[in-house]
Amino acid sequence: MALQDLQTILTDIKNRKFKPFYFLYGEEAFFIDQISDYIEDNVLTEEERGFNQMTLYGRDVSVEDIVSNAKRYPMMAERQVIIVKEAQDLSRTIEKLVSYAENPQPTTLLVVCYKYKKLDKRKKLYKALNKEGVLFEGKKLYDNQISPWIIRTLKSQGYGITQKASHMLAEFLGSDLGKVSNELNKLKLILPKGIEITPEHIEENIGISKDFNNFELQNAIGEKNKLKAHRIINYFSQNPKDNPIVLTSALLFSFFSKLLQVHSLSNINDKSVATALGISPYFSKDYITAARNYSMRDASQAISLLRVMDLKSKGVDSNAIPSGDLLKEFLVKIMD
Repeated sequence: MALQDLQTILTDIKNRKFKPFYFLYGEEAFFIDQISDYIEDNVLTEEERGFNQMTLYGRDVSVEDIVSNAKRYPMMAERQVIIVKEAQDLSRTIEKLVSYAENPQPTTLLVVCYKYKKLDKRKKLYKALNKEGVLFEGKKLYDNQISPWIIRTLKSQGYGITQKASHMLAEFLGSDLGKVSNELNKLKLILPKGIEITPEHIEENIGISKDFNNFELQNAIGEKNKLKAHRIINYFSQNPKDNPIVLTSALLFSFFSKLLQVHSLSNINDKSVATALGISPYFSKDYITAARNYSMRDASQAISLLRVMDLKSKGVDSNAIPSGDLLKEFLVKIMD
């Protein structure tokens, strides 16, 4: 798992256990930046960085330039650090690093940030890096992994957060970890260390309503609480920019798709639902309640209605219908 690899790499660097070559690649740039930034800030002292730390950019250099700099000896320091950012711009020639990767300079710590790309595991470069250096793939987190990631990240920094608050952040901010991290940093500037972050903190400091959001709408629909669901949709109608229908329909589509999975289980309980859906057992009860209120046929019908609503919201086979009216029509059809 990439997150375990990430923690191992950071711990080794903290303990001064260095490798001569760090090749960081993959779709999730946040993890790549996390490692390269930590190396940039912590391997050399401030005095050593002036002569022994260099940042290169893939669009400005060749592989030969990187190798030439990597083969230099450090000045008045044990090692030098070379960080190559945006190395994906060198994708056509990156295999030329093979000879250096097979025999890296032991006094150089070379970091290559190869974002949004993958290395061919059949090629010599991958095999050489796997033997002599650190290969790290930054993998995108699935939507259901964002909330646990928020909880773990805050815990490691001395903060707690309620399940509902973490879910609010995940639902509102999506899977862009850079964006999520920025919002967490804002909270840490405002709130004292050791505190448990609540939905009220999220509402006051980030502007996500604790009562009127997609998470609460999903729960209201699952509980068949018509009054609460209509109140939330009325709020969405008055604040359409903050509550785009495309996000609401995507969340509800996922919700009813998961209900179909719940109905397929031979034994429906907190543990089996959490395992099948890849969610925290804390949220299992919401799906178990919804499964009682919506049969498999109901869930299938809801998915079909959501597809139609999504098309209508995009103007397909209809005039421009306000998003609030589309959501109200959906509620009437599934909750009556």
